Amino acid sequence: MTTWQSFLEKNRERYIEELFEFVRIPSVSAMKVHIPDVKRAGEWVVSRLESAGIEHVELMPTGGHPVVYGDWLHAGEDQPTILIYGHFDVQPPDPLDLWESPPFEPVMKNGRIYGRGASDDKGGMLTPIIAVEALLNTEGKLPVNVKFCFEGQEEIGSPQIPDFLEKHKEKFAADLVLSSDGLLWSADVPMMLTGLKGLASFEIHVTGPEQDLHSGLGGVVQNPLEALSRLIATMRHDDGQIAIEGFYDDVRDLTEEERHQFSESPYDEEAHKTQLGIKEFFGEPGFTNRERNWARPTLDINGMWGGYQGDGTKTVIPSKAYAKFTCRLVVDQHPDKIVELVRQHVAKHTPVGVTAVVVSSNDKGMPYLIPSDHPANNIVGQVLTEVFGTEPHFARVGGSIPITDSFRASLGAWTFNFGWTVMDENLHAPNEFVRVRNFERGQRAYCMILHRFKKE
Repeated sequence: MTTWQSFLEKNRERYIEELFEFVRIPSVSAMKVHIPDVKRAGEWVVSRLESAGIEHVELMPTGGHPVVYGDWLHAGEDQPTILIYGHFDVQPPDPLDLWESPPFEPVMKNGRIYGRGASDDKGGMLTPIIAVEALLNTEGKLPVNVKFCFEGQEEIGSPQIPDFLEKHKEKFAADLVLSSDGLLWSADVPMMLTGLKGLASFEIHVTGPEQDLHSGLGGVVQNPLEALSRLIATMRHDDGQIAIEGFYDDVRDLTEEERHQFSESPYDEEAHKTQLGIKEFFGEPGFTNRERNWARPTLDINGMWGGYQGDGTKTVIPSKAYAKFTCRLVVDQHPDKIVELVRQHVAKHTPVGVTAVVVSSNDKGMPYLIPSDHPANNIVGQVLTEVFGTEPHFARVGGSIPITDSFRASLGAWTFNFGWTVMDENLHAPNEFVRVRNFERGQRAYCMILHRFKKE
């Protein structure tokens, strides 16, 4: 009799080629030119779920990029329903000149598959599809009821997802969620992820003269680029603390137990500096690097522009200047409130001679913190320990998966990290890659955990 283990081994090369095929689709959700490609990636997922044996598969409209749904619900009413989550959209590949190979032409090198989305999250979300296919082809059934929710807008903050899930909450109803979009502690050490940060995003637009002026008028008019720089400087104290009034009002104080748990996770500060390519750390005073990263909110400038950008010199005072920002938020903070606090701060500190407008974005998400003692964590931890041969570390991360709070709010279901990405795999950066050994570990682990959730 063929086992799911032997089925996975037999089809190993096919699964790698399928990942190559998936990565070749440039499903960049942030760029309008790639809207058809995001849909094409969703259609690829629909086809792949159907070939795996999943039923009722459909590409569902959201008002933005689509969601793929599918299910297999024959385990019986006495068995739990597990919703498996992932996303098929990817980050923009820029800067292209830093890629060693084209971002959407995947290549295999030294046990790694390079390409945009190979790790985040196409490699991750393909693993449970493969696992379900292996179980259905060898055992003829699944041990529990399974649903799938794969979205095409995670990388832009899932703007349509809260309303979409609320509208379709009966279809997606489940006892718990397993997220294939998740992290490992390191390449060979697993992680129990209990907390994610939320996201607020906005732009500041500064306008001075009606049009670009000859720089001979310098000293007579306010320069929007300089005004923007001074305005941004008012948003943070020199010691690293964010200076926007009310920014920290809703932030929970860390308990001694939490601080102890954070300190128990291994951390090499000097190695971290080397990995990041920096000489010194910088951040809010009174907290360790781990506490800042896992449990304190942030304010980051993601880009600034204005004026002349070409070769040589153009002697102008620009009419406008712009900056993009994101804030990573912690539990009890709300993105809409944070943007409003920024708007009030900008109104109070805008230099004379210019106007400044805060433009909010749909790229936002609520923070997420799951109780570390939730019973499902025991099952997840047991499987990860068996697969990796070592116990997982409990952790939070500075990133966001906005849909997790929507699952909690609309479905009443907690989401558990069950992904295979490692932070050193250049997520959101050039030369993104996924380790083949973890791509294959994920397939085995999903087979194991679906069996483990079965009620005897």
